[in-house]
Amino acid sequence: MSEARAGLQVIITGVSQGLGEALAFDLLERGAQVLGVGRSSSARLANARYRFLRCDLSEAAMLPAMLEPAFAAIASQRPSRVCLVNNAATLDPVGVLGTTEADHIATSISVNLTAPIVLASVFCRVFADDARERRIINVSSGAAQSVITGEALYCIAKAGLEMLTRTLAAEHGSQRFRAISLRPGVMDTQMQSYARSRSDAQLPSVDLFKGFHAHGQLVPPDAVARKTVERLVLGDVEQGRTYSYSEL
Repeated sequence: MSEARAGLQVIITGVSQGLGEALAFDLLERGAQVLGVGRSSSARLANARYRFLRCDLSEAAMLPAMLEPAFAAIASQRPSRVCLVNNAATLDPVGVLGTTEADHIATSISVNLTAPIVLASVFCRVFADDARERRIINVSSGAAQSVITGEALYCIAKAGLEMLTRTLAAEHGSQRFRAISLRPGVMDTQMQSYARSRSDAQLPSVDLFKGFHAHGQLVPPDAVARKTVERLVLGDVEQGRTYSYSEL
């Protein structure tokens, strides 16, 4: 029997790999409908209940025209619950401030912060009907609180993402709307592999990432996804709260 509640529709950004792919796969296994959003998808997600919307999250100004019809199509199906997971992220460009170019800065902030704000705004506009339960989960990081040298843009964006959660919670007071953040911990993903491969000059904190790997601290994305779905997608959550993986 499906564990997902009847009529659950979930929108997830960044489904080609890592946590986004794992979340989508877990939800499909439970019987949910899933819309993946991003530049590419994953063959692992082939399923009659899965759809994919190809778009470049760095082109934030173009997103509403692409997202609104897709979100409206979901709304027309009258799901009992709908959830947006702002998961997509990039580490590029790594480097201490003073070494990064303006266009690279703009692209990083667009993917990691501007796009989630746009998606959340479109979500709130399209799914304004209080008849259904609505939830936004912003995938953050410990970097929102602790500076990682060489990853200034990522840290800044994640801090902004948690403020997005708190703002959504303050502005949308319905008992049928929840906005939360998740700090999923250190996972065995290509992002971690990429960080470990940087030089000290590019990423002064590279030894931190090498240590996670060397000491077996990296958690498989599927394990994080399973707990995230059970606790934060399907379970009751506290409005505006940031959850860490250790709490799931």
